[in-house]
Amino acid sequence: MKQILVIQSSARQNGSLSREYTANLVARLQAQHPEAKVVTRDLTAQALPHLDETLLNGWMKPVDQQTDAERAASERSNELVDELMASDVVVIGSPMYNFGITSTLKAWFDHVLRAGRTFKYTETGPVGLTPDRKVYVVTSRGGRHQGMPQDHQQPYITTALGFIGIQDVSFVHVEAQGLGEVEAGKGRAEAEKVLAGIAA
Repeated sequence: MKQILVIQSSARQNGSLSREYTANLVARLQAQHPEAKVVTRDLTAQALPHLDETLLNGWMKPVDQQTDAERAASERSNELVDELMASDVVVIGSPMYNFGITSTLKAWFDHVLRAGRTFKYTETGPVGLTPDRKVYVVTSRGGRHQGMPQDHQQPYITTALGFIGIQDVSFVHVEAQGLGEVEAGKGRAEAEKVLAGIAA
């Protein structure tokens, strides 16, 4: 393994369970693969702009026809795609906000889901251009949402990654954190059991 890409999307730098359990998982992966380089993209410390006309226009033009702003926006997107392409394993820390992913993580997906780079359209439908690699997603949730209709987090992430060709996606859910101390403890224990299985 050459590179592990870590995507952190919690709005909180301190007291974040998604950050804590993501760091735990990355440490376990590093123990297994000490040669791997770890690249961290913290979407709170370095927020990405939301998809806008400048970036969309930049994607549609040859480099020599882009404005300075369009070129800068396209180069930022290219950097994010290159990070993803260079990584053998991706670890995404994703707290659930209002039944879905954070807006910062959505902005990251908007930058890396790129026609001609990470997927293409064909006569028979879209085809992913991103070679499959292992992705782990660590979520933190106030309630219990796994497998429930209100969970718009896991289905979105799975669909977005699958669209660009990434199918090997595993989730570590830290659930029930807003349901009182007993249930929260159970949720953490369940997540730790999953982490232990990954390390094994």
